[in-house]
Amino acid sequence: MANQYKRVLTVQDISCVGQCSLTVALPILSACGSETCVLPSAVLSTHTGGFSGFTFRDLTEDMPSILAHWQKEGIAFDAIYTGYLGSTKQIQYVKDIFHGVAGENCVKVVDPAMADHGKLYYGFDQPFVEAMKTLCAEADYLVPNLTEACFLTDTPYTESYDEAFIRTLLEKLCALGAKNVIFTGVAYRAGKNGVVVYENGEYAYYEHEMLPNSCHGTGDIYASAFVGALMRGKTAYDAARIAADYAVECIKYTATVENHWYGAAFEPVLGQLIKALEE
Repeated sequence: MANQYKRVLTVQDISCVGQCSLTVALPILSACGSETCVLPSAVLSTHTGGFSGFTFRDLTEDMPSILAHWQKEGIAFDAIYTGYLGSTKQIQYVKDIFHGVAGENCVKVVDPAMADHGKLYYGFDQPFVEAMKTLCAEADYLVPNLTEACFLTDTPYTESYDEAFIRTLLEKLCALGAKNVIFTGVAYRAGKNGVVVYENGEYAYYEHEMLPNSCHGTGDIYASAFVGALMRGKTAYDAARIAADYAVECIKYTATVENHWYGAAFEPVLGQLIKALEE
């Protein structure tokens, strides 16, 4: 196990209530067996989906001094995983982090958490999308959903597509500079959903059931579980499969919890993720 004990840095916000971003990434990566280090991009009282009047503390200007201290201490990471970033300035600082504290063979995973259901999240605009493209160019693994893939490739969003359309999006994403793509939420059949793994130009697809309900934060759950599995030595396809199965179990469990509309109850099924990693 010693050689699997990886040090992972994740850069995203803390939404104090809401089960997303760092409050998801930290426990999931830790449960996967990684030393999990965090760099909060902002602190919010809640996430922005469905809550009103939330507080927001921008931590952008703390990022360069944190990086400088890490460099002074000789700290380096086996993987750097980015999620929700609050501004174009933060994207540039994250690129500095990629270049400044990446260890040998560091795996860079970018979840371009900025859009869903055909629309950008609250507070984001086209200049942010353009900046995100430059971060995606540095990714060893890019983990977008359909909406994000369309924004990143200047492709009109549609919910009606076939495999040829998805393959074209994958090629465009790699043309940005991303080495490999883990494309979530790709559904080719009614009642089914899935994830595409596009690694070294090779296409693979893992299909799973589509649930009638959805939850805030499942993208963060998925990306965190994918990174955690990858750091445990799983192949990209197996990591993508394990993460998909876990996200499905989280959504199923959440449906049994009364009035839990603001996030996914991922904690009670962490044991299933750990078991899958050991198989």
